Amino acid sequence: MREFEALLENFWIIKERDRDLYQQVKDAIPALKTVIENKLGYRLLVNPLLIKMEKIPGRAEEWMGIQSFDHPMEYAFFCLFLVFLEDYGAQEQFVLSQLTEFIQSALPGEEKADWTLYRHRLFLVRVLNFATEMGLVKVDDGENNDFTSAPESEVLYESTGLSRYFARNFSHNILSYQSWHELEQDEGLDLNPDRGALRRHRVYRRLFLGPALLAEGPEDQDFLYLKNFRSMFQKDVGDLLESDLHLHKSCAVVMLNAEKNFEETLPDQKVISGLALQVCTELRKRVDAGEFTPGADDTIILSRAELERIIDTCRELYSAGWSKEFREMSADRLYRELLGYMAGFSLLQKVNKQEIRILPSAGKVSGVYP
Repeated sequence: MREFEALLENFWIIKERDRDLYQQVKDAIPALKTVIENKLGYRLLVNPLLIKMEKIPGRAEEWMGIQSFDHPMEYAFFCLFLVFLEDYGAQEQFVLSQLTEFIQSALPGEEKADWTLYRHRLFLVRVLNFATEMGLVKVDDGENNDFTSAPESEVLYESTGLSRYFARNFSHNILSYQSWHELEQDEGLDLNPDRGALRRHRVYRRLFLGPALLAEGPEDQDFLYLKNFRSMFQKDVGDLLESDLHLHKSCAVVMLNAEKNFEETLPDQKVISGLALQVCTELRKRVDAGEFTPGADDTIILSRAELERIIDTCRELYSAGWSKEFREMSADRLYRELLGYMAGFSLLQKVNKQEIRILPSAGKVSGVYP
């Protein structure tokens, strides 16, 4: 269903940017509201400016976050930017120096914002570019990137008024929380997480938002729930995504129809996506040859050195088809980039510095060049 896919893939749908999609989704909301609220447990925000399905993950995962941010300070700058924008309504203007002064004065912690440092300026530029891309502000005059090389540069911004709808509302005072686990459990902090609506919401969210739902032992409540109600989940995957649910002994994967064109999927058009599939193929060959034996949970524990040798084999076999960037990349960087990418798609898991766990979903995908 195109409208559900739009809600799933986009953080929000801004009317000013795409009036046709906004209207299409708005018209479909009565038909979608029941499944969104009852099964996914999501809140729908619909107003004359935007439509937003507040996508809280079923479980915090390593790959989640703002992809263009690389450092915790960038998140701190962005949160302060949201606070700063609370004083500005739609179409109200401000200049960059007002924001930099506010961040310098308000940033908590021992490390303060120092705009004479290149890396702090770079952090803020990434935040500004992200805020512009998300539609929180418009650039009326100047360039965000100028601040990287010239800290005295000015940029004139216009608030769109959307910043007040960006942050999630919590049911409890988050200042009382002691760890990120409490943020994760905020919706049902006082309830049993393995019963009723909380479990249903969590399983649907993990299935629809994540690359794979993996069983964590024979008594994993989420996976048992999925198995017990597999026909319901299969129907909803078919109705909402026109795709198939593949349920195995230790993992469940939504296998998207080949015509689906989501932004972040495996595989996609990125070169590293193809490299990951080639590594999965080599792993599967070794399992078939009896070199590796999966455990009772269908996972395989390898040393990092073993996996690096498999990546080297892929390089020998397939590098003629790789892009110039990956052909010329140093071995250490290739290992690092590929392992991080594969971990993000639940193909493997870093156990420690020396060991890697190959996950069952790695057996679902493969790729070779003819």
